[in-house]
Amino acid sequence: MASVAAAFPFIDVTIDTSQLVPAAQRSPGVVAIVGSTAGDGTAPVNVPIVVDTPADAAQFAKITAGVVAPNALYSSLLIAMLQDPRPAKIYAVKINGTDFDSGLAALDAADDVAFVSLAGVTDAATLAKLKTHAETNSTAGQKRIAVMMVDPKIAKSATYAADVNTAFTATPNLKSSTSRVFVVAARGATTDSGGVADVATAAMAAVAGYAPNLSIVLKRVRGITVPVAAQYTPAEIKALSELGFVPIIQPALVVGGGFFFAEGRLLTSDASLLYVDIVRTLDDIDFRLKAGLIGAIGDARITKAGMTSVKTRVDGILGPLKRGAIIDDYQTTLPVLDILSVPESTWTATERQIVVDARANRAVDMFVSVTYGPAVHRLRVTLQPKF
Repeated sequence: MASVAAAFPFIDVTIDTSQLVPAAQRSPGVVAIVGSTAGDGTAPVNVPIVVDTPADAAQFAKITAGVVAPNALYSSLLIAMLQDPRPAKIYAVKINGTDFDSGLAALDAADDVAFVSLAGVTDAATLAKLKTHAETNSTAGQKRIAVMMVDPKIAKSATYAADVNTAFTATPNLKSSTSRVFVVAARGATTDSGGVADVATAAMAAVAGYAPNLSIVLKRVRGITVPVAAQYTPAEIKALSELGFVPIIQPALVVGGGFFFAEGRLLTSDASLLYVDIVRTLDDIDFRLKAGLIGAIGDARITKAGMTSVKTRVDGILGPLKRGAIIDDYQTTLPVLDILSVPESTWTATERQIVVDARANRAVDMFVSVTYGPAVHRLRVTLQPKF
């Protein structure tokens, strides 16, 4: 007779910790600065290094008797750390000479980087490498935005806005068809010490400090100074903005002074992805969906119960975003689940084939529709006096 286990201790409890595994997180505020130190500093070349304090930045500069000799990368790191709120993380990559290609390539494996700038660079040919880097990595799934600046030394002229546009859209054309280029303009901008300011890095760090869904319009950029004589006129602000550039302005209406973004656009040919906050929000949702759904791969089965569990996962990802007013609404559609939810006897030949193909290829299509409620950028007020 087969042995039968005794009932004692009556209840067996097995602890399954699989549901305690956290979903992957990606901070949307990580920036990277690639630049030259003219050979100064102890930091190795083409190695992304996290910089959190001025002391960390000192490894990218020459120090003699306690005095730091500024260079392009070191100065850019300092201006990035001045922003409030600050980026979640700042990477610095020291290049060898003028080899920006290798410096940018060093960031390919840094999958948390959301923004990249080149320290103090305004040369179009070099900026084209930054554009290619951002677009290539974004296509590969590592979404990032290239941040550039109009040369602050370009003199004021009657055709200033048109000249700037020509410089960025001639050969090479720096306008991105995938909305991956962000360009700021601050004519005559200097740092507090009087040197030419790396407005691109300052702007990049300022944007990265805010949540993705927040518009950057009238958000402050710190660490730069623009003489009144060099500041943009209303006509120039409008012209630059409509061409896809973001002017830095000092509006008298803002109490306390300071310099702020006058617009929130990207230099893009895609009108549907015109604003920085839209692209950042979609990038954030893209990562959240990937991180939240990866656990369903290899486990969720192509059955009604299995597909329902996938849809529930999406609700768990997007529901909190809706509740937090980051998105206004969302809808999830799984054609296979819609078919599996009705009796098989009612399936059409097309529906049956969809299920067969999904199970044979082990691939399921899912459509997620997100309704985004953007911030007001322009308010039209009609003033009607009466006696």
